[in-house]
Amino acid sequence: MKQSAKRKILIAVAMAIAAVSLAVIALFCWAHMPVFGQGKPIDFEIAPGATVKSVTTQLAKQDVPLNETMFIMLVRLTGNSTALRAGPYELKAGETPARLLEKITKGIFAMESLTIIEGWNFRQMRQAVARHPALKHETAGLSERELLKKLGIDHRAGEGLFFPDTYLFRRGAEDMQIYRQAHEAMMMRLNALWEERDPALPYKTPYEALVMASIIEKETAHPGDRDMISGVFANRLKIGMKLQTDPTVIYGMGERYKGKIRKIDLRTDTPYNTYTRYGLPPTPIALPGGESLEAAFYPAETDALYFVARGDGTSHFSRSLDEHNRAVDKYIR
Repeated sequence: MKQSAKRKILIAVAMAIAAVSLAVIALFCWAHMPVFGQGKPIDFEIAPGATVKSVTTQLAKQDVPLNETMFIMLVRLTGNSTALRAGPYELKAGETPARLLEKITKGIFAMESLTIIEGWNFRQMRQAVARHPALKHETAGLSERELLKKLGIDHRAGEGLFFPDTYLFRRGAEDMQIYRQAHEAMMMRLNALWEERDPALPYKTPYEALVMASIIEKETAHPGDRDMISGVFANRLKIGMKLQTDPTVIYGMGERYKGKIRKIDLRTDTPYNTYTRYGLPPTPIALPGGESLEAAFYPAETDALYFVARGDGTSHFSRSLDEHNRAVDKYIR
């Protein structure tokens, strides 16, 4: 072969290598540049069984401003052609094609959140779940009993059985997922505390401790008072004294409560009126948080039998009725 022919072949090979190198460099640069620089996130969804080509088509139809040819090359060159996962996703301003591919191959789905507030009752929790636009609502038409049955919960009321927290879920998830997560979270905490309990506690079952935790939750928002309030109620239960706690009366009044308790309300008997009945009410009265659960199982060692709100979020504790009446005169009357 003539020297000139060899030279031409070498030049052609070199040019081909250079072209490929330039293409790879261009693809690398493109893959690490933002798909779009500013604006709201773009929500999109990949259908099950999608191929590389159909994924790019789906992205285009859902207004993801992506170069389809470059994205197909990126997917194939990275060996991810069979790793694309179906599901809901979100592309934020400033994110790159490489990040988009990472999300789709690792299943980094668009996540939503729902916060259940400590002290809410179960009705308020159900309202929050029913209002969330990103959930698939399958329990809205169920009665409370029907919902509990589907969850496998052997209680007549859902009150207190769900842990207040922030729960993450995939967009379009069934609302039953929230109830399952919240119930499992509550049972895990409650059962762990029950296993380590002091045998001297005045509870026969974990459920009774949960009832107490819910009362503590509604009695105070001051962290420093929870264990003392728990100590007062534990002392009352041990000596057979009525709990006489307003939040249970309010819960028993239901829609009749208009923001104020009257003397007639304290005298009107309901299953939750702890001024007319001894012991704990039949169910929790709210969704207790972690601190109230801890307080129920670890009450303060105290001789106090009474307490009254000071008006600043804290409470004054008394050992005798005379001392309590003086505190009531000072802080209430």
